[in-house]
Amino acid sequence: MKKQIAIIGGGPSAFLLASFLDVEKFSITIYEKNKTAGRKFLVAGKGGFNLTHSEPIDHFIKRYTSDNFLDKALLHFTNSDFRHWLEQIKIPTYVGSSKRVYPKEGIKPIEVLNAILQSLEEKGITIKYEHTFSNWDDNDNPIINNTTIETDFTVFSLGGSSWKVTGSSGNWLDTFSKKGIETKMFEASNCGYKIDWKPNFIEIHEGTPLKNIAISCNNVIQKGEAVITKFGLEGNAIYGLSPQIREQLNTDSKATIFIDFKPSMPLENVHSKIKLSKYKNTTQILKKELKLSASQIDLLKNHLSKESYLNIELLAKNIKKFPLTILSTASIDEAISTVGGIDINAVSKNFELKNMPNQFCIGEMLDWDAPTGGYLLQACASTGVYLARHLNKNN
Repeated sequence: MKKQIAIIGGGPSAFLLASFLDVEKFSITIYEKNKTAGRKFLVAGKGGFNLTHSEPIDHFIKRYTSDNFLDKALLHFTNSDFRHWLEQIKIPTYVGSSKRVYPKEGIKPIEVLNAILQSLEEKGITIKYEHTFSNWDDNDNPIINNTTIETDFTVFSLGGSSWKVTGSSGNWLDTFSKKGIETKMFEASNCGYKIDWKPNFIEIHEGTPLKNIAISCNNVIQKGEAVITKFGLEGNAIYGLSPQIREQLNTDSKATIFIDFKPSMPLENVHSKIKLSKYKNTTQILKKELKLSASQIDLLKNHLSKESYLNIELLAKNIKKFPLTILSTASIDEAISTVGGIDINAVSKNFELKNMPNQFCIGEMLDWDAPTGGYLLQACASTGVYLARHLNKNN
């Protein structure tokens, strides 16, 4: 007789888990609280549907801040494996110039989701919509829509706490905490960061990108670009520093980042280009010799004294290591992802809750962090597949 598996939550980790479970061994039901599945999956697809990243897996796994907790899952179902699986469900992918992986041009996010759902339907997997988990009964069976669901295995794939409009509210955290499961409060990650811009600067440069820069915090460097917003800064060059920025904010209530406006040019070269320039005007030198943008030049002008701006040595140093003070993160609901949730010490290496046998947690509801660029989605997929193969093997 088949064993019953209840998967609670209808997102990427749940989809991949269900896709790789052995339907000869298990009867599988996904319970989704929304009227449709994959709402956050679709929101993530706006502006370019980044599925994973193509970098070598030994570098890939170092992008996560979870004390190697995810390594086995990521090595078990790699970025290459993910692309191969997508190909099998007729979603071909390609590697963009940023080395990120996208669906083949012309394939929309809804088509990717529909291909996944169709593959689940073909496997005979049931998805029940508008079914909300609220608690457990006295025998640790999940209560869904006020009804006890008797199951052999329960897998939670409840997501984090960002983008509440998609149903990813994180309001399950208190229920798990009251059950004696170790949890951590949610915090924003991969989000905008507040900077107190001078009014005359932001009035001119709001919405302007700072391209081809590198930002550092706590000696960690992230290359890319960032966009100047009225709130502060956002973009891949700062998203990847979320763990370091949060650490400083939590310790000192503020954080300091440093921008390198010419990451490909050593300090001595910047210094000599300024010193040996045929141009006499400093702003012209920065524009013509160093190819700095108007927003980069105005940043230097607005934050340096006149004496520092005209001092070749100090100006060169600030071009290579320009300090900015961060005052706070954007709100959790504005963040791309969150950290917090189920403490990784509360689950085994197979994602089983240590104080609740045969109950598992996968995906973003676990306390791990990663930058944007396909790493978030890949980890959700990998935890789902890893658990599926564990259950297949041991039942």
